[in-house]
Amino acid sequence: MTADPAFRFAIDTSVEIADTDLGGVVYFGTYPRLFDRGLLAYRRHLGIPVLGPAGHLFVVRRLTVDYLRSARFDDRLTIRVRTAALGRSSHGMVYRLEDAATGTVLATAEQTIVGVSNYDGGRPTRVPEDLAARIIGFEGPELARR
Repeated sequence: MTADPAFRFAIDTSVEIADTDLGGVVYFGTYPRLFDRGLLAYRRHLGIPVLGPAGHLFVVRRLTVDYLRSARFDDRLTIRVRTAALGRSSHGMVYRLEDAATGTVLATAEQTIVGVSNYDGGRPTRVPEDLAARIIGFEGPELARR
């Protein structure tokens, strides 16, 4: 995995047979799961509870994916992850999926995650200061809260 200054966090993974269609090509619905794999590793790296801290549980509000090239069974992939925006009750994530051997970009995605008080109709909650501090401390001071 090569360094990229736009992304301070990345993990390597492999395409499993369960990720593919009958032709061994990664099914389009699998890409969000790959991005989620990167996101959970990113949270663990920052010491953030993977489902969100108590009273600010994470839910996905929006996910847009650009599919650029196909990944195939047994390919080695690099999933790059960064927080691009930090709001009052939400944060925006950016992902880039690459072929680990060549660096070819296979897909990109943007995601908005909102914190809610609970999963049963909970209301949006403010991003806790300690959570914001961890993210800003990792991503850098240029990540200003909106």
